[in-house]
Amino acid sequence: MPYYFGNMMGWGLGGIMMILFWFGLVWLIVWIVREVSDKKTNHDSKALEILKERYAKGEISKEEFETKKKDLIS
Repeated sequence: MPYYFGNMMGWGLGGIMMILFWFGLVWLIVWIVREVSDKKTNHDSKALEILKERYAKGEISKEEFETKKKDLIS
């Protein structure tokens, strides 16, 4: 009789812990991917904003703006 009771207890707490472990692992992977992709996107958009400001102030020509914009986007 004690063996059957032990199996039921192991499934309950062990199963919950296993689900929490896998949920945490998936969440960690998703978080890392989002952080890496956000940093690249934020960096590119900030550089493009600076480029637009320089063009608006007249610091660079239209040709230079277009060339640098193509470099940033690709």
